[in-house]
This record gives sequence, structure tokens and C-alpha cells, in this order.
Amino acid sequence: MRRSGFLSLVLASALAVPSLACAADHVTGALKGTNGAVHGIVDVTGAPKGVLLRLQVQGLTPGWHGIHFHEKGSCAPPKFTSAGAHVHAATPVVHGLLNADANDAGDLPNLYVAADGTATVELYSTLVSLKGGNNLPALMDADGASVVIHAKPDDYQTQPIGGSGDRVACAVLH
Repeated sequence: MRRSGFLSLVLASALAVPSLACAADHVTGALKGTNGAVHGIVDVTGAPKGVLLRLQVQGLTPGWHGIHFHEKGSCAPPKFTSAGAHVHAATPVVHGLLNADANDAGDLPNLYVAADGTATVELYSTLVSLKGGNNLPALMDADGASVVIHAKPDDYQTQPIGGSGDRVACAVLH
């Protein structure tokens, strides 16, 4: 009896190892405003054909906001220009989820912030990967990546950022 109990424990431990390996397919970052205040959390999980992005935000201006994956893992305030451009695999970069010629892999649907300044959302993108694969650009390449929220909504067509305006919040993914 004791031996089967031990074997069950060993098997249970061995079965837990793959779930630890999956933890490497997940990155997170604190979403910070232009003044350095924390406005929430960003979680990105790798999926077989893209990534799942989860956002929990507070303290942002109510209404629609553009949101994009940016090419560098840097969020130096106050303008977050250190985050670079949107993640892309080809140049020139053509922005817009509604643009037939788009190749901007950092494009995401707009984020709606409620009247109380909060939002919780899950978004799925098939335009990027966490670590590369399926011919998709990797978020976690040598210089990392970030998620940037803009002041205005993205119109999904205007170059280069859909008319979404200033960068108001940024999260370095790690």
C-alpha cells in the first residue's frame, strides 16, 4: 500500500512538470501612466496560433482607446517613445485592421474604458507570437516588447497609428 501511495505521488509530481513548462509561455507587465502611477496589469499568454492578451486597467480616461503591441521592452515616461513603433515583420509598415494592405502585427482592437476609469478585457491576436513561430513576429525577442494604450481610439486605417494620439499608458512585458 505504501509503495502505491509513493508511486501515486511520483506520478502526480511528474504530471505537474508539463504545467511548469507552460508557465514560460506567459509574460506580464505593470501598466503605468505618464506620471509613473500604476494603472493596471497586462498578461500575455502564448497560444498555438497567436497570443491571448488580458488587461485589467483603472484610472484611465473613459471612452475608446487604441492599444498596440510595441517593438521594444521599454516604457520611459512621459511619452513612452522608447517603446518604439508597433511590432512588425515587414517594412514599410502599413497600419490598420481594416486596411487590406496591412502588415502591422502590433494592431489590436480598441479598448473601452468605463465611466469609472476601469476596463477588464481579453483580446486574441493571430498577428504575433510570444517567442516566434508560425512565421509570426516574436514579442519576446532580444529587445522585448511592450503594450501601449493611446489617448484616442484607433480608426484602423490612418497611418501610422490609426489616429490614436498620444501614448497614455505603457507596460513592459517580461
